[in-house]
Amino acid sequence: MSCKGRTLKDGIEDVHNLSLNAMGIQMVRAGVYGRYPNEDEVGIRIRDVTDGFVIEIDRDGELISDPETFIEEEDGLIYMSSGITNSFGELYGIGDIAKRLDVNISMHTPYYMDLGSNNELTGSCIDSIRRAAVIVNALDGEVVVTSLGLYTGRLPEEEIDANIEENVAAIMEWWRDNGIRPRLGVEITGHQSVYGSLEQVLDLCDSVDGVVPVVNFPHHHSRTNGSLAEADDFLELLQQVEPYCKDQIHTSFAGVEHGDGNEKRLTPIKKGDLRFEPLAEALCDLKPEATVISSSPLLEHDAMYMRIINERVLSKRVAKALKEKRKAELAAAAEE
Repeated sequence: MSCKGRTLKDGIEDVHNLSLNAMGIQMVRAGVYGRYPNEDEVGIRIRDVTDGFVIEIDRDGELISDPETFIEEEDGLIYMSSGITNSFGELYGIGDIAKRLDVNISMHTPYYMDLGSNNELTGSCIDSIRRAAVIVNALDGEVVVTSLGLYTGRLPEEEIDANIEENVAAIMEWWRDNGIRPRLGVEITGHQSVYGSLEQVLDLCDSVDGVVPVVNFPHHHSRTNGSLAEADDFLELLQQVEPYCKDQIHTSFAGVEHGDGNEKRLTPIKKGDLRFEPLAEALCDLKPEATVISSSPLLEHDAMYMRIINERVLSKRVAKALKEKRKAELAAAAEE
């Protein structure tokens, strides 16, 4: 909200200047278009095209996403009106800047996803996940975050669940074949009619190798009728997901209004009944490697507020430990 520039590079630099160290990119459902290469583009790599954000090529009906692929005369160039950068090749330099500034990058796919219906939209959603993976890979980012689908009533829930698992398994096969380094994170969702309870996400992680859970605290809080009240509630949740997370737990936090097991709306952290202090206590207890993305309407303002609360909790614990140590030293001296 405070970023004066509107480029990805500007955003990363502003995050660093605010003493924050992670940024989640929102991937809109950008239009995808095709064109043939001009004579200057034949024989160069996908990543070297400067005329538009070319994300992949269509070669005889096969979509090729490897940015190192050299373009042939009959290839169709698939480009996005993404607004992320002017060209795909710029991502590599921006990723280097993020690393130097210690800003971890993640990307959230479009919020309306349907991998369960196996219709035309499903194909578009799978393409969005693939393209997000290629982008985050070029940025040397951490994770691609996505939801997976909803129960529309047109198909039995069991069939939708099976379709989702099959489609995610196919995505992960593509993931490995294309050497994608970031993880695919499946997010806990905030509505009963949407696939993504904690149990469903962890079951999917057990079934499909390479998938990790993403803990959206306001979603889980809403879906479980306000279950996250005390530090132990957060600690139990984090302990359930930690074994799946491969050294890094990815989460998001905001205030929330909810009812009947469903999220109504996200709010600033100081509103609603979901408090950050108990999460800070749980993080201090567990000491995991964790990223907390602000999904609050106040974005970086609440991210900075969370950092302040976390530092306050840490300071109190350090002060208490020093006081107890000093007390023990005085007691030992008195006994002598």
